[in-house]
Amino acid sequence: MDTSLGDLGHYAGPATLILSSLAGGPKHGYALTQDIETFAGVRLQPGTLYGAIKRLEQQGLIEPLPEEGRRRPYRMTAHGASVLEEHLKAQQQVSVVGLHRLSIDWTGA
Repeated sequence: MDTSLGDLGHYAGPATLILSSLAGGPKHGYALTQDIETFAGVRLQPGTLYGAIKRLEQQGLIEPLPEEGRRRPYRMTAHGASVLEEHLKAQQQVSVVGLHRLSIDWTGA
């Protein structure tokens, strides 16, 4: 199985946010939007949110749970957790290198 978010294209950012939110437990769309805004300061528009959810579901990274009234909650799969972990570790490495280089090599010129 693929262990990257790379084939999500411009949805990799929203996918990372959605998976990070679902790492805390199942949520429906509105709860995802609220949680993401709280921890990341980003408000995903419905088209972006549900487009990313559809792609994540197609890749087997999340799965729908039974409807709760009119709301459809989702949860992360074990494969989704593995992909998220690898993706976040790669992003952490980029952050570490970038911050280190800024602290010693960047002159602002």
